[in-house]
Amino acid sequence: MLKAKDIMTPNPMTLAPGDDISAAARTLLDARVNGLPVLDASGALVGVLCQSDLVAQQKTLRLPSIFTLLDGLIPLSSTRDVEREMERIAALTVEQAMTPHPVTVEPETPISEVASLMVDRKFHTIPVVDQDKLVGVIGKEDILRTLLDGRG
Repeated sequence: MLKAKDIMTPNPMTLAPGDDISAAARTLLDARVNGLPVLDASGALVGVLCQSDLVAQQKTLRLPSIFTLLDGLIPLSSTRDVEREMERIAALTVEQAMTPHPVTVEPETPISEVASLMVDRKFHTIPVVDQDKLVGVIGKEDILRTLLDGRG
């Protein structure tokens, strides 16, 4: 059975939280990848920046639905969600646009579990971590490649 270590891209390119969002977008496009891990100055994984995080900057802000009760306004959705959406739309740095605290897998994780994460949670880029150290990354293309190679 194939494991994450068998299909991951080892030693992937990474971004830093303070990187300019435009430069990060250019890096994603030039490298032809959907997403990249974000490492802090100590090398710890702090997030993942995906193309979808950057596309979010182009969308229209959805204002929360509200209703009135006894002359008071009551939001029907979390104001924190609206704040986070506003922050992403106005992002100037990777840290402001990235998905923090990413889900990770270990090198020994079976490919079936990785594929399930991608499908069930709509992830396209999953960091591979061994003893809290980034050792690789798996993209949806890596999973698809197993089908072409007959290894799936």
